[in-house]
Amino acid sequence: MEPVPNVTRADAAQAVRNPLAFIAERWTPSPRTVQRAALAALVMAVLIVVTGGAVRLTGSGLGCPTWPKCTDDSLTTTSAMGVHGVIEFGNRMLTYVLCAAVGWAIIAARSQKPYRRSLTRLGWAQFWVVMGNAVLGGVVVLVGLNPYTVAAHFLLSTALIAVATVMWQRTREGDDAPRPLVGKPVQQMAWILVAVTVLLIAVGTVVTGAGPHAGDSSEVERIPLNWENVTKLHAVLAWIVVTMTFALWFVLRAVDAPKGPLHRTRDLFLVLLAQGGIGYVQYFTDLPEVLVGLHMFGSCLVWIATLRVLLALRERPEVVADLPAQSTQSSLTRA
Repeated sequence: MEPVPNVTRADAAQAVRNPLAFIAERWTPSPRTVQRAALAALVMAVLIVVTGGAVRLTGSGLGCPTWPKCTDDSLTTTSAMGVHGVIEFGNRMLTYVLCAAVGWAIIAARSQKPYRRSLTRLGWAQFWVVMGNAVLGGVVVLVGLNPYTVAAHFLLSTALIAVATVMWQRTREGDDAPRPLVGKPVQQMAWILVAVTVLLIAVGTVVTGAGPHAGDSSEVERIPLNWENVTKLHAVLAWIVVTMTFALWFVLRAVDAPKGPLHRTRDLFLVLLAQGGIGYVQYFTDLPEVLVGLHMFGSCLVWIATLRVLLALRERPEVVADLPAQSTQSSLTRA
């Protein structure tokens, strides 16, 4: 058995004042551990979107009719609320799992040596987005699934995925200033692609808010727009994103860009084709719940793939820390 570390009264006081610093002094995670922690937070950010979609698609949006309690008298779901209450309450509980994943990412980033403030801040940014979205989710329930609040809830989840994706990427990079791998016109083209993708996702929330899946079996307010017209606008934007992605891939090949940006752009193109196929099938089959759920999952993958294209256009070489032991060994070798 390993000896139990002797924790003094001063150590205990430090742990109370700053538990993260206390852990960081006694634990150094490997780079792979930090990467896995960041990836776990990203996976959970996507999973919370998918399960939130399941809540809406099963008509369980008001399974727990109030917030923060499930009913006025019970913190948890009751047997009288049936399966809808279980689904809605289960999604609420999954938020705690998401918080645990984000917390693990923060602890791993804070404990890494050398300390990387920028990486830790990305973890804390995720935490505050999760907290804000949890409150907004409560507002969604309290206002009876108002479609505008539902749209805001999804967009804030999209922001969480963006921060989690950036953190995951940064765990595999150094802290040097980013060096561009392509020229400025190509970078600007990628930024325009990101902007149009954001618009595509935003219009998708309008399609949801105007469409037939209101999230509850009772009468729920819908966005007063023609659902089919908004859907057609969404499809046009999707084709613009597909065209821009292919154009960016063609330009990257023309300028002899490194394989990283080319591969990321190819991946985005394939994800877009799959997402578009699901979108058209669900439209012509009267929006079956399973396909709508897959389309929501695909939306997350499109967003992640788009951000990865942008992040692949620059590099931050890893900085290898020159530890005392390594310095001594190097000196002996030279001698």
